[in-house]
Amino acid sequence: MSKPLKLPIGLQDFNEVIGGGYLYVDKTQYIHRLLTSGKYYFLSRPRRFGKSLTLSTISYLYRGRSELFQGLWLEGQWDWGKTQPVVHISFSSIGYRTLGLEAAIAAELRSISQRMGIALQEQEIDRQFHELLRQLAQRDGKVVLLVDEYDKPLIDFLDDLPQAQANQQTLKIFYSVIKDSDAYLEFMLITGVSKFSKVSIFSDLNHLKDLTFDRHYAALVGYTQAELEQYFEPYMAEVEAYQGMGRPALLEKVRAWYNGYSWDGRTRVYNPFSILCFFSAGDFRNFWFETGTPTFLLKLLKEQHLYKLDNLEASERSFASYDIESLQAVPILFQTGYLTIKAKDGLGTYTLDYPNAEVREALLEYIISDLRHTQTPFSTPLVVDLYKAFAANDLERVIMLVKSIFKTIPSQIFIANAEHYYHSLIYLVFFYLGLYTESEVNTSDGRLDCVVKTPAHIYVIEFKLDKSAAAALRQIKDKGYAERYRADSREKVLVGVNFSSEAKTVEGWKAETLG
Repeated sequence: MSKPLKLPIGLQDFNEVIGGGYLYVDKTQYIHRLLTSGKYYFLSRPRRFGKSLTLSTISYLYRGRSELFQGLWLEGQWDWGKTQPVVHISFSSIGYRTLGLEAAIAAELRSISQRMGIALQEQEIDRQFHELLRQLAQRDGKVVLLVDEYDKPLIDFLDDLPQAQANQQTLKIFYSVIKDSDAYLEFMLITGVSKFSKVSIFSDLNHLKDLTFDRHYAALVGYTQAELEQYFEPYMAEVEAYQGMGRPALLEKVRAWYNGYSWDGRTRVYNPFSILCFFSAGDFRNFWFETGTPTFLLKLLKEQHLYKLDNLEASERSFASYDIESLQAVPILFQTGYLTIKAKDGLGTYTLDYPNAEVREALLEYIISDLRHTQTPFSTPLVVDLYKAFAANDLERVIMLVKSIFKTIPSQIFIANAEHYYHSLIYLVFFYLGLYTESEVNTSDGRLDCVVKTPAHIYVIEFKLDKSAAAALRQIKDKGYAERYRADSREKVLVGVNFSSEAKTVEGWKAETLG
């Protein structure tokens, strides 16, 4: 067996990937379809998903670098004798934080023009941009315009609204040039994470095709299951040996941890960054999540009292575009990759959920820690300890741990938000517990039922707020919550727990084994 290629972790330049002997998952068939089917495109995908590599690939393609495409699908499908000038702008690397956005754009345009032998006479960024496109088109032919992370100057300042609004106006001026540059453009692809309104690129360019939900390009970036099994086959044996599991078990666990992203409700893909890091490390860890802490999202979730993120419903219109002045958590969670489409109906309604275990575990850690006012690493041991207590049938310790969940919440915050904190924290902790056991949590009309399954027991738990443990236990029996588990051979334990909002702790509990 030949030695596996190097894994291109963090690499975004197509020339470096191919020329450096790194693995490249061939996406050129999708790219060819894109280039031959239209002219103006926008693509929204989460960070670390391969958008930059896609733009880089297109750039080298139009520059006629045929040697980089040897052995790839596109090699025999392209006219390599024809080249086009390429203007490739990445907003993540132009230095807008230190220079300011307008100065950074001006510096980037000067750098591009100097590199391409164009002398710019204009002073304002919109006129410089138009001049660059016009001179290139007149001298070398129509321009291929590639804009990466167009919204980075907005995303980075969502917690600083005045600066975000100022950047938005600058972008509006810059992008307004494109509308009147049709005669100079051969092809255009703009990528980003979110689709914000009130930016000229979307309000003025009505011929810009949004690929975000297009089924034909659902796997343009990200790895499909077939691609994973084909391209990563040389890396499988080592990970199988390290993990001590066979191929079917390994593939199933990898799928649960890293697959699940979808933009059409059917095609499921892996996050490329997570997969590359996984096969490099051989361990199941939160690779993608660690590259960006969602502090602003946590603030938004808290403001909108939104913590139950599984099986949410959203309309198609809510994803079309939105304003930075009135941000809604659900569209942002979807576009940033913390939620994905699990299903959609024919009426334009989407069902959203966590894409996989990696995102679910990490985001729950952050949310629980934020609610408990503790540092993030402290949440995982709490849930692991809870799992161990259930596995040992140690209900005394289970109750002690449930009490500790609320221990660090400042009294003034809890008193003002008793119902909110009670339901949110209990729900999230037991939902998180489902990563380690078969926890089933359902909420309806403020009532919370919890079923925790371990190899030896099934615990049917009812929580009450300011009632009594006896009332909680009686409800389990009266409602027959345990009846559907009668056929299961495991021992059934009914647990009633009463929580006091005044004492901010468990006031009492009762347990009974089902006969």
